[in-house]
Amino acid sequence: MEFSQADFDRLLVAEHTRKTSEVNYAKDPLDAENLTKWGGALLELAQFQTVSDAKQMINDAISKLDEALMINPSKHETLWCMGNALSTTAFMTTDSDEAKVSFDKAAQFFQRAVDADPGNELYQKSLEVAAKAPELHMDFQKAAASQQGMGGASSASSTSTAAKKKKSSDLKYDIFGWIILAVGIFAWVGMAKSHLPPPPPR
Repeated sequence: MEFSQADFDRLLVAEHTRKTSEVNYAKDPLDAENLTKWGGALLELAQFQTVSDAKQMINDAISKLDEALMINPSKHETLWCMGNALSTTAFMTTDSDEAKVSFDKAAQFFQRAVDADPGNELYQKSLEVAAKAPELHMDFQKAAASQQGMGGASSASSTSTAAKKKKSSDLKYDIFGWIILAVGIFAWVGMAKSHLPPPPPR
């Protein structure tokens, strides 16, 4: 897959956030803000991995977000991030029933984020999209199945194999879609906040 400059920038920011969060965690393992940033960075990094590595990274993100929610159960950024992680997990599974369980859990986290910060349009949008997610998942599974079916019928020349790989790669990145974009925004905002100068002393 070819990276655009924007992708590369996002990758660098997410990797920097992940490393910084690891260091900060060693100093203070009970910092919910830091754990949330770490989880968000892992979700962002997951989109640049192979499917199996992405799944592992998303599981790691869920673990960090779980830790953050044990410390602060009503932290809306963490609740929203967990909704994204669960939605991503659901999109990456082929089993519809299993996916539905994750989508339902994700919707609960999005709802809790909206309840905690009702004016946040991003949270509201995530909750709206979560309602449509199972249908999108079915459409995606149908598209993936028909692509595989067509692949079996066509000649497996190196050109068509490369094209198929690109299509399945594109499809994988479509899955992450709004989820990863939203997490990317969250990561950038977190980074911007962490680089603000401290307020002047009173």
